[in-house]
Amino acid sequence: MKVLISDKMSEEGIQFLEEQGCFTVVNRPGLPPDELLQEVSDAAALIVRSKTKVIPAVIEAAPKLKVIGRAGAGVDNIDLETATRRGVVVMNTPGGNSVSAGEHAFALLMALARRIPFAHASMKSGLWNKSAFMGKELHGKTLGVLGIGKIGSVVAQRGVGFRMKVLAYDPFVSESYAEDLGVELCSMEDLLRQSDFISLHLPVNEKTQHLINKDTIALMKDGAFLINAARGALIDESDLIAALRDGKLTGAALDVFENEPNVNEELRGLDNVVLTPHIAGSTQEAQTKVGYGIAVQISDYLQNNLIVNAVNFPSISSQEQSNLDPYIKLGEKLGSFLGQISEIRISEIGLRYYGDLAQMNYKPLSNYILKAILTPILSEEINQVNSRKLAMDRGISVIETTSTRERSYSNLISVQLRSETETEWVEGAILHHGNLRLVSVDGIPAETQLGDNIVFIRNADQPGVIGHLGTTLGECNINIGSFILGRSPSHAHAVGVINTDTPVPDDVLKQIEQIPAVQFARVISLGT
Repeated sequence: MKVLISDKMSEEGIQFLEEQGCFTVVNRPGLPPDELLQEVSDAAALIVRSKTKVIPAVIEAAPKLKVIGRAGAGVDNIDLETATRRGVVVMNTPGGNSVSAGEHAFALLMALARRIPFAHASMKSGLWNKSAFMGKELHGKTLGVLGIGKIGSVVAQRGVGFRMKVLAYDPFVSESYAEDLGVELCSMEDLLRQSDFISLHLPVNEKTQHLINKDTIALMKDGAFLINAARGALIDESDLIAALRDGKLTGAALDVFENEPNVNEELRGLDNVVLTPHIAGSTQEAQTKVGYGIAVQISDYLQNNLIVNAVNFPSISSQEQSNLDPYIKLGEKLGSFLGQISEIRISEIGLRYYGDLAQMNYKPLSNYILKAILTPILSEEINQVNSRKLAMDRGISVIETTSTRERSYSNLISVQLRSETETEWVEGAILHHGNLRLVSVDGIPAETQLGDNIVFIRNADQPGVIGHLGTTLGECNINIGSFILGRSPSHAHAVGVINTDTPVPDDVLKQIEQIPAVQFARVISLGT
């Protein structure tokens, strides 16, 4: 399998991939766009940092591509929608450079507070202008941190260490986590109004793009300082420039910009800004961590199907993978069984997990079941990565629930397909020695094995069906492995599930369909 590395990466990561013995590692940082399209055409994996732009054309040019790895946290240079639609996992290494990025953000804050870059430039020019560089102490000042994930938490901890009052806005962290950091959670508006220094550590999305603009700047303290070592698109640069010029803000320190590497010339010309060229994560330690980390993740996925730090698929630890593997096999068989017998226009897929499964990380399992359901129905290439999106694109809702209600079988999986008027339904469980069992169909008890070759029927509940079916298959030299006929007082029809040693040909299926009591018949293949 070919692994293409198109940005500079640590030698430790490259060496790890080469030592695996099963990868052809092509290390070509700085590829021009046309050469990138050529090199990626036969790659199973693409590893990038922030320079390579993984646009739709790159993904579409790579039919063998299974995974894109970002050696770092941000993935805004990767088209996630196209990758997900194509079933390509996108992974990052969110914690690898958090200390480096956090330290750099705090270094920018200190540089602003004490005007170090400006004093340095003055000294380099031969001046001794001591009175021109009056600074501010950090002790006792208020630091506002927008986003206290891994990097924001590093900045917050440094602020606490400097005896600053630290305010934080992050709707996704708990009060207890903030208390452990020694920071106070508050609304974004209160943070902006109270903070002397404001440091940004948020992702870019529809809600946060240009979060810092003339309206939010108006809420800030007069004379506040702004630091951004997260993403350039968080700030409307024209509004920031205006605030720096009119004195609303005393200064700003930026490591990221709206249009990298083409930095706004007006920003460059201001004498109250500190600018660095997107180097917050650029330390030897960080690059070793993220390079080696993404190499391990790529290897684990390509060799063991283990997904860690994926941004478009539920991540799963090796222990969780081991625990889920038997249920993934069961879920795939149930989903495939139901997908092959379904005749309704699906508007909703219902997945319910019972027993210990309800406490597990079942999201990856759901994706495998969705893949199995949709494979017989859709013409597109589908896998566990894009199955949920393909369902959504077709207006199919996916409802996942858990239940602690005791059932006759432990760790039960229930799968339902629903239309506006109809429901099709199967349930399954794992019995002793890992035996995958079908438990019910249409709510009718029908416990049997889930073999490779199955004939499924719905039939009128009347005498002679088993004998007639057995005779038909026997005359056609089809050996029956097991035969279960399920009945229920609440249903007008019965269901039959026949496991056969060999596949049932179409002409034999037609004979089965001619049996008077048979209302529906389908040959199902569950072989791998």
